[in-house]
Amino acid sequence: MNLTVGIDWAEIHHDVALMNTEGLEIARARIDTGATGFVELLALIAENGGTAADTPVAIETDKNLIVVALSDAGFTVYPINPRAVARYRERHGQAGGKSDPGDAAILANILRTDRDAHRTLPSTTEHARAVKALARQHQEALWALHQTLSRLRSVFLEFYPAALQAFPNQKHKAALVVLAAAPTPTAGRALTRRRLVALLHRAGRRNDENLVNQILADLRAPALTQPPEVENALGHAVTGLLGIVAAMHTAVESLEKELGRVFDEHPLAPILTSVPGLGTVLSARILAEIGDDTARFTSPAGLRAFAGTAPITRASGRSHYVKARKVRNKRLGDACHWWAFSMLTKSAGARAHYDKRRALGERHNAALRNLANKLLGRLWWCLQRNEPWDDSIAWASPSATESTSTSVAA
Repeated sequence: MNLTVGIDWAEIHHDVALMNTEGLEIARARIDTGATGFVELLALIAENGGTAADTPVAIETDKNLIVVALSDAGFTVYPINPRAVARYRERHGQAGGKSDPGDAAILANILRTDRDAHRTLPSTTEHARAVKALARQHQEALWALHQTLSRLRSVFLEFYPAALQAFPNQKHKAALVVLAAAPTPTAGRALTRRRLVALLHRAGRRNDENLVNQILADLRAPALTQPPEVENALGHAVTGLLGIVAAMHTAVESLEKELGRVFDEHPLAPILTSVPGLGTVLSARILAEIGDDTARFTSPAGLRAFAGTAPITRASGRSHYVKARKVRNKRLGDACHWWAFSMLTKSAGARAHYDKRRALGERHNAALRNLANKLLGRLWWCLQRNEPWDDSIAWASPSATESTSTSVAA
């Protein structure tokens, strides 16, 4: 008996549905999220004649622990986009009803009727998954740091605008060190030249008389103030936020160091870092999102669509227009944006392509997206053939690259 399995996952439990080839739901269960639940799932599949080799599993995620366990056990896992599941749900009713067991049955039915329309979980190595974990957490830590700095700026605007005048960029170490010592306008005005010089030395800034004069002038400039009690309360908030920012800086540096170490040991690292404009962090982010399964993208078009650099066409009746792709891997799209931007000063061919798109009337972001689309095609070619990037080939005319076969895919 050929079975398909659907799993509606949740934080506390998972709902499971087994369906046969006729579309009949032959088993249903609710399992816990730990090892006991996984053993129950394997037993349920076996009791109904299924094996890892011939029983595909559909689930609405690609990173849950049960996904890892199923993959390691030899099952073919299909991560199904939740938006697709919602559309399949509407095929069988428009009342808007929804339940976890019902969604598990829908997932099983998706594989029964439309398995070929969905991708399997990529066969990514453990090493690449480690890069992905570090790259994503490094990016998340940076986002959290920027969010905390925005909160800090908001608090300063409320009672201490002189701090923003003296230190427009609160990410600098000098700003964090000085403002930690002078977290309120009163403390800022009381800061002596000798104390400020010592603080700047601690932050790595030395013998800059103009900087010292500028900071003291900004902190001592006449300004509106909050009542003393309110100022003191907001000063405590600033001290707390500065402590959080300092800890976040340490965490980001630690994650970046480990990310660099793990990425440098990956077999694809030499190829990625051979690309102009790709340093360790951007290379690691790209590897994290595309993985190292060479069979995942059978053509450059698939990789471009995944990154969202390839445009999408909408045509209906007399209406026909091309627009940016919204459904995409946003992390990969972001990495490609900065890669393309960096290439403008690293590659004459990339700069010429960007200038050509701008001359055609495209805005900056659209031209960068088109450039990234070209870059991804060439990167796909390099990864498929395990060859380093050659910028002279990447931007050569089609006639000049015929001898290199599909190198013009870039």
